[in-house]
Amino acid sequence: MRRFILFLALIAAGPFLRAQSVTEAEEAKAARMQWFADAKLGIFIHWGIYSRGDWSESWAFHNGRVSMADYFAQEKDFTAAKYDPAEWVRIIKESGARYTVITSKHHDGFALWDTKAGEVSAVRSSAAGRDVLTPFVDEVRRQGGLKLGLYYSLIDWPREDYPNVFRAGPARYNIHEEPERWAHFLDFNSAQLRELEVAYHPDLYWFDGDWEFSSEEWDAPGIVSMLRASNPDVIINSRIQGNGDYDTPELGVPVIKPASRWWETCMTINDSWGFRKQDRNSKAAQTVLTMLVDCMSKGGNLLLDIGPRADGTIPQEEVDVLKELGRWISKHEEAVYGTRAGIPPGHVMGYTTLNKAGDILYVYLPYAPTEVVEIQGIKSRVKKVRVVGNGAELKVRLYNDIDWSEVPGAYFIEVPATVLDHRMTVLAVELEEPLKLYRGSGQVISFNE
Repeated sequence: MRRFILFLALIAAGPFLRAQSVTEAEEAKAARMQWFADAKLGIFIHWGIYSRGDWSESWAFHNGRVSMADYFAQEKDFTAAKYDPAEWVRIIKESGARYTVITSKHHDGFALWDTKAGEVSAVRSSAAGRDVLTPFVDEVRRQGGLKLGLYYSLIDWPREDYPNVFRAGPARYNIHEEPERWAHFLDFNSAQLRELEVAYHPDLYWFDGDWEFSSEEWDAPGIVSMLRASNPDVIINSRIQGNGDYDTPELGVPVIKPASRWWETCMTINDSWGFRKQDRNSKAAQTVLTMLVDCMSKGGNLLLDIGPRADGTIPQEEVDVLKELGRWISKHEEAVYGTRAGIPPGHVMGYTTLNKAGDILYVYLPYAPTEVVEIQGIKSRVKKVRVVGNGAELKVRLYNDIDWSEVPGAYFIEVPATVLDHRMTVLAVELEEPLKLYRGSGQVISFNE
């Protein structure tokens, strides 16, 4: 009843509530978000009864590709028989990732932990017959070096107290006509989230499914407040109707830098989130690395997904990609963790980032230069250029640096083949002062002695 009364009050006072909300100080939020901003790479894990590999996660029955009965028949094949959480964490750490996010519950309502709020879980309704989330969380904490994120779907399509189930079909009920029924579902969501918070106290919550209802209808501010009451430093993604901390564009690196100060692109290694038997369209390590560097150059993170099988094994092609990412990141750590967005396109043929002080420009070359690399429009003087992970100092020439012109000269850097990384070479351009750029269209001479 308390939730029912609160729900009615939220609907009536929604705009007023937003106007009266207390805004966190920008400095305090920046401190809370610092580890996320520095991390650059996270590993997403989609694992559930759909991991048998015949159909997509949840959407298969929602879109009418399979009956709900046949979809849930997959529970008998979710065995986790070869599940080794210590090995999972080792592989994730080897990738160079600094955080991981696992699907505690997808839109199908199947919970990986021993939830007491519902009947559908790995413990109660799968062949595994046990909690498979806690061992993973324990390994993340034991091995160290990773922040823990929990994915949680606000949607639970199969539940009878959730209004919607099929995209093309009718809703079970209208939440404004049967508010007590909707309040019952909100209580269920809150109960599960309290279980997750008490048991795991994660560093990050990754919500999904918020599109079906508004912030007030979900009681999104109430959810966030509940989680932060015991976990004030927790980071929450944007998919809770704008009440979170950072944006989550999906399956495509933004073409231009997002307006949000903090963001990540979530990306699959092939074309599927969960394991699919027929999906052999895996991205090459070079492709994934380019996506990572592209995100970094725009000031964001890459959250790269893997899809273990129902028995708990991770496909080898996904492991291979993670290992190659780890090799490259280990070699180029200086130019990965803690960097910030680079300079706009047009100054150099390659991706760029800056160190925190702004006096080192990192240039990432997804190609082998045929002769030299040119950098234009750098007003700050270059002290030296070196190869990250190699240490070699490169020859640099400055041309057309004219004292009467505001247009800076162009630097030409010789990059011999002997210093190249076979995936992507990184140059550290060390400056005499924090970076200053020229962004004009050139200058015509008006006086010369």
